Amino acid sequence: MSDPIRVLELRSVRGTGGGPEKTILQGAQRADRSRFAVTVCYLRDLRDRDFSIDRRARDLGVDYVEIHERNSYDPRIWPALRTLVRERRIQIVHAHEYKTNLLAWLLARRDGVIPLSTVHGWFGRDTWRERVYYAADKRVLARFPRLIAVSRELAADLIEAGCEPDCVTVIPNGIDHRLFTRAPEQRAAIRQLLGAADEDVIVGAVGRLERQKRFDLLMEAIADVRRRNPRVRLFIAGDGGLRDELLDVHRRLGLGNACVFLGHRGDVRVLHNAFDVFVQSSDREGSPNVVLEAMALETPIVATDVGGTSTLVDDGVHGLIVPAGSSSALAQAIERVCGDPARAASRARAARRRVEEEWSFDRRMDRVEAIYEELATKPSVPTFLSWPARRRPARPVAQR
Repeated sequence: MSDPIRVLELRSVRGTGGGPEKTILQGAQRADRSRFAVTVCYLRDLRDRDFSIDRRARDLGVDYVEIHERNSYDPRIWPALRTLVRERRIQIVHAHEYKTNLLAWLLARRDGVIPLSTVHGWFGRDTWRERVYYAADKRVLARFPRLIAVSRELAADLIEAGCEPDCVTVIPNGIDHRLFTRAPEQRAAIRQLLGAADEDVIVGAVGRLERQKRFDLLMEAIADVRRRNPRVRLFIAGDGGLRDELLDVHRRLGLGNACVFLGHRGDVRVLHNAFDVFVQSSDREGSPNVVLEAMALETPIVATDVGGTSTLVDDGVHGLIVPAGSSSALAQAIERVCGDPARAASRARAARRRVEEEWSFDRRMDRVEAIYEELATKPSVPTFLSWPARRRPARPVAQR
């Protein structure tokens, strides 16, 4: 029997992280250890008191290590990372955002590993620093031998930035539908814990409180809907840097207990049993795990047409898709769900079937592991070590 392919999942994130953490940790947990030896490594800023990835990794039993940094530019992480790569005899470094993309490419140059990146998206492009970092990231990624994009939109961005179309594979996120099943018998108890009456219509939302999630628009939509249906209430699960600003919006709209901030929750699966509608209001997304979770849990969906959302959900079939940036469009779709619960339930059942058939986590991992095997067995032609001139190919990428 041949030795397993040694993969390092490399990630840098603050706080509780987001959707990529679910994908990374579950993927490491489910890997066939006779074929793949997966180590998960997080760069942990010692100033970050909210970091909790270590506990989640421990609960899942994955091979997890941390490299600590005093700040975002701590040079000590470099020798520690090289030592880890040598000691674990890593063959593939699988990076997940601009910082670890650069580190993976540098490790390829110095230690001969193969760099791979899953591109989840470039969010928060509101500052000059973010714009510079993301532009530089795309130039680095153009030197990678293989890239995974979680949506066609991101794949097109990569090709526009100079990545070879044949090197880009679209693999949307997946979900373990066996772990995400609705439990209608819990509805009353969860509503009681939330302080919601049986006759309340609960709109649920899940995500970090950051600008691209546009919870401000969702709150405006709820205020609009409540003028015609005062039993509608919004519950937002998540925390983040925009909390104070969103609380100001809450006060301005006079929502009172019609909008409740639940903070970070580890029981989102349970909360869905109380939701009548799930809303994604983002203006930027990759391949949103929260939408997949709602699909698997048979919660009627209203979502904005951003990133890979419309790949996951066909409008009118599995949920309702609306244009981004419009509180009125969100309000109309929420009212449409509330006004015809039977049809909404039918769409929710169709969404569950689609998750089982097309967006299962097992299917996603099969495709990712096929890339690991391809990279590990392909004749070594380190063209990614060079820095060729930028080009703009015309041929679009195809989903594989």
